[in-house]
Amino acid sequence: MPADSAAVLDDEVLYDVSEHIATITLNRPDRMNTISGTMLAQLTELLLKADRDPDVRAIILTGKGRAFCAGLDLRGASQGKLGLEGSSTSTNLDLRATPPTVLFNLDTPTICALNGSAAGYGLDTALGCDMRLIAEGAKLAVAFTKRAIVPESGGTWLLPRLVGWSMAAELIFTGRTLSSDEAVSLGLASRAVPEGDLQAEARKLAAEIAANAPLAVQAAKRMMRMGLSEGFNEHVHHVFLQLMPLIRTEDFGEAVKAFQEKRAPDFKGR
Repeated sequence: MPADSAAVLDDEVLYDVSEHIATITLNRPDRMNTISGTMLAQLTELLLKADRDPDVRAIILTGKGRAFCAGLDLRGASQGKLGLEGSSTSTNLDLRATPPTVLFNLDTPTICALNGSAAGYGLDTALGCDMRLIAEGAKLAVAFTKRAIVPESGGTWLLPRLVGWSMAAELIFTGRTLSSDEAVSLGLASRAVPEGDLQAEARKLAAEIAANAPLAVQAAKRMMRMGLSEGFNEHVHHVFLQLMPLIRTEDFGEAVKAFQEKRAPDFKGR
């Protein structure tokens, strides 16, 4: 794929790649970007597309309009159009190709630019990204129990790890809604920025990531993900095994040369 490209699948999810950054935009502003069956499939496809593209070194996930994502489209869910229902005789629900699961397994760093409020499925999807920037005035609604359900797309796994068991329990059991400042104070977002600056700030962060050696960044993310379920000794062993092939890359040689020449390195991902 060339360095600068753009594509649209229908009109529910927008996709653009420029300067090693893929931007994926939820595009149902009239429905507060609630997730339809079509959007669900397209979001999964585009996340995987970005992760497979060697030109992409960071992914920004955002929404169009006043909300990031207000959750699943309940109207579509009531009509069985989300593709999550399964059959009445099935004993297994395969969620491996759904966005939160896909997000967790991506090697490419992900930034959620929360242009507006997130609730339900939208909140879980935002929490599944590696980093979050939030527009001032946006809210995070942990309102699952107020809707008689549970965080169905990773929230019960993610929240305790992000904010600790006690705070996660308080948020989930009460169904609380957080302001942007509260989200930052709890570590659910890196920082709150004026709405008009959000996309520029997200791209600035993505560009900073993209300037580094992409194979090393991806390896670091894999190691962090593995570390969530490994003991220290086992993890250090795996990190060492990951380090050895990185030392043999062209990018490592470029890093050493750039350091000696006192200049910025030009990494190629090789």
